[in-house]
Amino acid sequence: MSEPNVNVLKAPVRSRTNVRTLTSMAMLTALAYVVMLLSKMLPQVQHFLQMDLKDTIICIGGFLFGPLSAAVISIVVAVVEMFSVSDTGPIGCIMNVLATCAFCCTAAFVYKKFHTRKGAVIGLALGTVCLTVVMLLWNYLITPIYMGMDRAVVAAMLPTVFLPFNLVKGGLNMALILLIYKPVVTALRKARLVPQSHTPVQSRGGLNAGFLLFSLALLATFVTLALVLMDIL
Repeated sequence: MSEPNVNVLKAPVRSRTNVRTLTSMAMLTALAYVVMLLSKMLPQVQHFLQMDLKDTIICIGGFLFGPLSAAVISIVVAVVEMFSVSDTGPIGCIMNVLATCAFCCTAAFVYKKFHTRKGAVIGLALGTVCLTVVMLLWNYLITPIYMGMDRAVVAAMLPTVFLPFNLVKGGLNMALILLIYKPVVTALRKARLVPQSHTPVQSRGGLNAGFLLFSLALLATFVTLALVLMDIL
């Protein structure tokens, strides 16, 4: 008897995996768009900076499927936003993609290399730093053109407005990701949209409780700072 063709047997498995991945990415893209719409209800900072929380969903996609997937989702959401609800045009779309990719792709890349809870925390922290640095540069270059402001005025706003805004935005998304990543992945697993290998490593109960308290404290801190930036507190 002839041996079965292994490549033929593996093809349907790869096909099913690709379909599950695309379905999950499509769901995360739609959810990120909804979160972006809800974020627009939040008060703006300095009347033009929006505390956008869609990076939470996009970064979860990056953690699940890699940094390239995070970049794809961020581009799709930004383009759809530009044509549907945004009034900032192509410049706003580009700035949107740069900010999201700086945060999500950095965090996803580190988490892919160090697939542990510690790796996630380090990746998200580095993503926040990368987001802040990238947006300080691009706000200095683009904001004077887009807003019609003198570059010296924008330069003065970098340490007082753009720096704290991006740090708080990144920290807020970081805290939310640490809190909801496991429930989201668990739900996707139950729906058979995420393979078993994507499940985060389980830890002892005490560590889980400590990590939960850490995430909640982080969230409370950055929510308070966000409220201060939005002149609510």
